[in-house]
Order: sequence, then structure tokens, then C-alpha cells
Amino acid sequence: MVEYHDSEWGVPIHDDEKLFEFLILEGAQAGLSWETILKKRDNYRRAFDDFSPAKIAAYDGKKTRALMKDAGIVRNRLKISAAVSNAQAFLSVKKEFGSFDRYLWQFAPKKAKAQRTGEFVTRTPESDAMSKDLKKRGFRFVGTTICYAFMQAVGMVDDHAADCFRRK
Repeated sequence: MVEYHDSEWGVPIHDDEKLFEFLILEGAQAGLSWETILKKRDNYRRAFDDFSPAKIAAYDGKKTRALMKDAGIVRNRLKISAAVSNAQAFLSVKKEFGSFDRYLWQFAPKKAKAQRTGEFVTRTPESDAMSKDLKKRGFRFVGTTICYAFMQAVGMVDDHAADCFRRK
């Protein structure tokens, strides 16, 4: 977890496929620990064609059944099905906005809010808005808490401790 924190968590991401990967992984994490998902991330990349939205959007029942047998990922039918429908929704958003990045980053807070020591935030008005809009567009496993964790992971918000070297 230290390596992930020091090299990835909270670093702004603007690559569409990387953003899609984090969105799928955050949804897979629902009800589990992030550490569990990180340990399975390479397996997810293998199983989900390196998070290629075009490939995932075309998955059929045979592929879904194969994923349900893959012990390297979280074998939850709803989460696997959500990855497929999220890939389809991703492609629609990308077509409408020109990039998934342009669409998602509109939800980033305009002004960073300094958190007090010990404060633990799990949602914000911005994550509420992101969640609502993603759901409207057909995305699943994108509740406001998942959206906020996603915003933290991809650097849309900076929740590093005040004394952390990663803090802006």
C-alpha cells in the first residue's frame, strides 16, 4: 500500500483508459478492501483485456461465464456485468464529450478544501453530482462513496495529509 500511495494515489490522471480502469476497479472494490483489489489488479488487467473499453463492451455471455470462473478477480456477477455496461456507457460518453477525461474532470472541485487532521470524508457535493450523472448515463457501481474514492485515486481531489510529500 505504501508503494501505491507514494507512486499512484492522488496523482492526477487524464488518460481515458486509465480512468476507465480505476472506475472499474473502484466498483469491484465495493464491500471489499482496496488492498484486495490492488493485489488482483494484474489479474484484472489480464482478464479484462487491459481494460480496453471497446473489447469489454463487446463481451458476451460466454466471456462473462469465463470471468465468473476466474479466481484471479472478484467473481461477482453484478460487478462483472457492470464492467461490461460501464464500457458501453464509457464509449457513449467518449463520443459525446470527445474524451472520458473531459467529461469526468468537470466534476473535480473548483477549489481544494483543506481537511482538518483526522477528518474522514466519504462523499462531497461533487461526488454526489458525478454519481448521479454517471448513473443517468447507464454506469453501475458508481455510488457517491465509490465516486469519491475514485476522485481521490485519480487526483481529482487531494486528500493527502498536510505533512505528506504528495500534498500539493
